[in-house]
Amino acid sequence: MAHTSRLATALARTNTVSPARLAAFEILLRVEDGAYASILLAQKEPELAPRDRALCHELVMGVLRWQLWLDRLAEHFTERASADLDVAIRLILRLGLYQLRFLSRVPASAIVNESVNLVHRARLRSAGALVNAVLRRAAREPDVDPAQGMADPLERLAVSTSHPAWLIERWTTAFGVEETEAFARSNNQPAPIAFRVVTQRASEVEIITQLRASGAKLEPSKIAKHAWRITGNGPLFAELVAGGQIYVQDEASQMVAQVLDARAGERILDLCAAPGSKTTQIASALRDTGVVIASDLHAHRLRTVRDTTKQHHLSNVHCLTLNGVEPLPFREKSFDRVLVDAPCSGSGTFRRNPEIRWRISADDIDDLASRQNRLLLNAAPLVKPGGRLVYSTCSVEPEENESVVQTFLENNINFSLLPLPLSNLLSSAGTLRTWPQHHDTDGFFIASLQRSN
Repeated sequence: MAHTSRLATALARTNTVSPARLAAFEILLRVEDGAYASILLAQKEPELAPRDRALCHELVMGVLRWQLWLDRLAEHFTERASADLDVAIRLILRLGLYQLRFLSRVPASAIVNESVNLVHRARLRSAGALVNAVLRRAAREPDVDPAQGMADPLERLAVSTSHPAWLIERWTTAFGVEETEAFARSNNQPAPIAFRVVTQRASEVEIITQLRASGAKLEPSKIAKHAWRITGNGPLFAELVAGGQIYVQDEASQMVAQVLDARAGERILDLCAAPGSKTTQIASALRDTGVVIASDLHAHRLRTVRDTTKQHHLSNVHCLTLNGVEPLPFREKSFDRVLVDAPCSGSGTFRRNPEIRWRISADDIDDLASRQNRLLLNAAPLVKPGGRLVYSTCSVEPEENESVVQTFLENNINFSLLPLPLSNLLSSAGTLRTWPQHHDTDGFFIASLQRSN
């Protein structure tokens, strides 16, 4: 970590590399240390001109999505394992190769020169000749595909879609080869921008009218009520987001509150509330009546919930720090509805968070499933008779989804799956799933469970 931090500091002192490429390299260095690209990109935005901001975003997200494929391409030209290279050189090669293969409007000579300049600024001048030779050769041989010729079809699919082989194998077993390939390829496409209007702050009709008048292209969601997609957003959209009149949130995520279906005057528990997207949507549906208890394990994450609640002019949300797998400080049967939007692997959000695919492991999924089972079991006694318990994740893994619900139902005979009026999204088990390759949303799982007594 210290090594990459020193590199980023040294690079920041020079202006010989374009601002977009320099910022992208600095962000990728920090992602290597465990940071998240989306957060770092948002922090960098004020420092960059709009054109540089767009290029920086393209470079960071593109390199993270195509990381495995780029490394295999580099190995073809260097004839050595990418893992043996210094982390900075590995990142510079990824950046250069990504530009050569995916950004056709950028001259190859500019890509090579700036890549070599990055090597010099990283104080690794001795590697300049290697980077120069690799990128010049890659420019001369644009048809090389590192996935071609691989005998193992799963390994070939893993490299061609740039996903860890163990995930490809896992998904193939669960969903079949065709579905796995479609899902993996969709993970390498940019996700659409979706939002909802904060009705405590503004009229939906007026906001949509203003956005359209400003030139934004809008379409209502096909799956979530009051959700919108936007393209060509322009400056007004950013102003409305900053001002709290609209809230950016994936359509599938917005469906969770829709399934919970909170009614005016009810008492709601959101057991894993941070960062507050669903909490504020639920509280808004109550229309200043009832109460939402927003709990989370980490106090610092609840600060984000409080800030968003304040910005949305919501007065019926109360935040509480607690561990959802330990005894809860509430009376049994004291909530009309309970939401367990459980911590998960996030495998349904690879389009937005591509670095996650390189970080999670099979053991992580097993550990998360165990925690998810405990969260759901712990929440169940708090639901009133006739009340609703909603379980959701942004994971596509059956172990985190259908298996958790099945285990819960086998051990809680007073709960049953509640039919959902969304037949085009329902699985054979009666639960709801969304997929990027089918619905152009995040991959989400939602189950609605009703208590009989």
